[in-house]
Amino acid sequence: MFRRPYVWGGTTPEGFDCSGLVQYVYAKNGIKLPRVSQDQSKLGKDVPLNELQPNDLLFWGGVGTAHHVAIYIGDGYFIQAPQPGDKVRITKISDYKPDFARRLS
Repeated sequence: MFRRPYVWGGTTPEGFDCSGLVQYVYAKNGIKLPRVSQDQSKLGKDVPLNELQPNDLLFWGGVGTAHHVAIYIGDGYFIQAPQPGDKVRITKISDYKPDFARRLS
């Protein structure tokens, strides 16, 4: 999925938006998620940002109103589909700190 283009509403390797990327990755692992970040942010349980584990979901905004979502991959990094004109990329959490995190398992 790395370096795939950002596409608003995208849910396939042809192009992803943030929640489409998260939905796609989880589906490939047998976990069905809602389509949009607002609904994804309501799932699972809260996780303190200093206790993150790989596969935790990171959110910007509020629960039920999140406007961005990414997947924590460990060692202080996450994968995201950031914005139009950009590509799926890995970002250091200290460069773009999320507002909260959720764990689905």
